[in-house]
Amino acid sequence: MTFYQGQFILTELMMMAMTLHVLHYTGFTKRQKTWFVLTFVAIMLCSGAEFAVHNGRYNPSFAIPLTIITVLQFSLSPMLAVLFSGALGMRNQGKVAVIFLILNLAVEISLAPSGGVFYFNSEGYFRGNLFIIYEVCYLISLLYLIINMIMVGKRFQRRDLVTIIMILVILIAGIIPMTLYKVNITYVAIAICASISYIYYNDLVQQDIKKELVRNQKKMSRMQEHIISALANLIESRDMETGEHILRTSAYVKALARFCLKDGVYTDQLDNHFISLLGMLAPMHDIGKIVVPDTILKKPARLTEEEYEEMKKHAAAGGRIVREVLNGVTDGELVKFASDMAKYHHEWWDGTGYPEGLKGEAIPLSARIMAVADVLDALISERCYKSPVPFEESVDIVKDEGGTHFDPALIDVLLRHRDDFRRIRF
Repeated sequence: MTFYQGQFILTELMMMAMTLHVLHYTGFTKRQKTWFVLTFVAIMLCSGAEFAVHNGRYNPSFAIPLTIITVLQFSLSPMLAVLFSGALGMRNQGKVAVIFLILNLAVEISLAPSGGVFYFNSEGYFRGNLFIIYEVCYLISLLYLIINMIMVGKRFQRRDLVTIIMILVILIAGIIPMTLYKVNITYVAIAICASISYIYYNDLVQQDIKKELVRNQKKMSRMQEHIISALANLIESRDMETGEHILRTSAYVKALARFCLKDGVYTDQLDNHFISLLGMLAPMHDIGKIVVPDTILKKPARLTEEEYEEMKKHAAAGGRIVREVLNGVTDGELVKFASDMAKYHHEWWDGTGYPEGLKGEAIPLSARIMAVADVLDALISERCYKSPVPFEESVDIVKDEGGTHFDPALIDVLLRHRDDFRRIRF
């Protein structure tokens, strides 16, 4: 295998691989794919034309066909910069490509009969006295590509500077041997540059897409937080005690979950994401109270049995309201998490709670944690119908209900960290 055979095969295989990748890649628009495919196919055509001339099997009877092939190659080659500029997203490159092709074709066709740029004789291919015209066209093409890469680089905040330098070095390494020593390795260099640019610029685009996704996720998170805050404020506008209760229980649930994680309790379910959701969604646990009449919600005395039954409806109503409000606004995990806390935080460990009488670990962990925080805060806080219970006494009351009302594992964690909970008071 000769040198030209080797570099031809390498170039063609490289460009075929890149073309197939582009065609099967789903991250590009149809327009981007078209430009990249045109670029890679054009390199293959130019490399094939060069191989036809320099493969070492020249026959004088082929002089005319080879002249036509070389005219097309010399006309198409400077246009590669325009094609690749289009692939990088520069606008109006179709018009520029047509102008480049027409000008180069006009020059090559007009000079081909006289052998000004190149000619074939009985011995083979030779450069003409005006070969510098082709080199100037090539230089203009190179400068055009560099300028466009710099312009495209603004979009990537100059993260492609290393790529530009690398491409320049490779292109120069391919052009110098052709210009000074007539060793035609230019298209191998161009193929390598095209491949590097394709891979690296695609990586930059994907990085920007990821950043945009992160920004959108943050916007969505802020929107979710605003919705939750607005719903919590709605509750607070009807009952100031409930509003303050929301702030305290949010702090308690996060603390209890963190201490569980620290102590190795429920580590199969608890992680930082779970704790973050607990703190964010705890304010919605009493959202169902908006269906409770003011005469019951603000009654300055203990509720009658009938009033208590009416108050109990807030749990099921809370789960329903959360789903109605958040469905379509956020993901299903968050909706279920918030709904579980609102609906099941009055379930008891022994199955005697409401609204469904769930028992033990059938009660979602988020609701079990919420239940402890909810009752603890209700005990130590003043209400319109009761005085506050001292912290230590409140903890002892909660302790006594471990295994009946509350998850005993959570109560054990509370007792181990009771001093930490005491410091959480507002």
